[in-house]
Amino acid sequence: MRIGAHVRTDSDPIGYGERLGADVVQLFVVDPQSWDKPTPHPATEQILASPIDVVVHSSYQINVASTNNRLRIPSRNAVAQQARAAADLGAFGLVVHGGHVRNDDEMEAGFVNWRKLFERQQDKGGFAVPILIENTAGGNHAMARHFDNIARLWDAVGEYGAGFCLDTCHAWAGGEDLVGVVERIRGITGRIDLVHLNSSRDEFDSGADRHANFAEGTIDPDLLTEVCRTADAPVVLETPAEGIADDLAYLREHLG
Repeated sequence: MRIGAHVRTDSDPIGYGERLGADVVQLFVVDPQSWDKPTPHPATEQILASPIDVVVHSSYQINVASTNNRLRIPSRNAVAQQARAAADLGAFGLVVHGGHVRNDDEMEAGFVNWRKLFERQQDKGGFAVPILIENTAGGNHAMARHFDNIARLWDAVGEYGAGFCLDTCHAWAGGEDLVGVVERIRGITGRIDLVHLNSSRDEFDSGADRHANFAEGTIDPDLLTEVCRTADAPVVLETPAEGIADDLAYLREHLG
């Protein structure tokens, strides 16, 4: 089992991972709040040479489900560009949030737009790394908050080899029970490629995406450990930086 953390010092991701004793690190290849195109990472050689695995998280404003052309088309381009940059770092995937639409009437179009992302890229030879779709915490018109919608999404994209990233804080805040969550999501997607193992600052079904360290969060740490144990996938912690070393230590101790 490979366990690690999201890197907040992107200039030295491997050094940060080594200091934590991480097996895997997650990083951005652009400012996550921007539409910037990726440029070569200054630590590319070190990243490629390291035994620490790497996964890339896409920028936050990407929404390939959107029915707004001025958002959807740049989002498609950004996914392809960031997947290429992830491949250049030897990453095993690019995490992309499920996104959302504006109302119930647009839901079906949102699933179709996700399918078109893969269809269009398939004509260009596919993505440079697997796209790992992540479940999200809030919104009444989200593609990947509720598991019944994730099932609809997978009907649209599953045949293209889409991967899945399970975020425990997002599932909890989104109103999905974490007891048996691994089996439930595997029953829908057939796979879990990455786990974002996070506690939550907020109560169940709050719709709020606010991560917490294990000791301070509202999710039972034993339940988080069970998700980690049963998922059979790399695990990345995105908990607050000041407590992330303690969270990793807790996991290692309780996983035995």
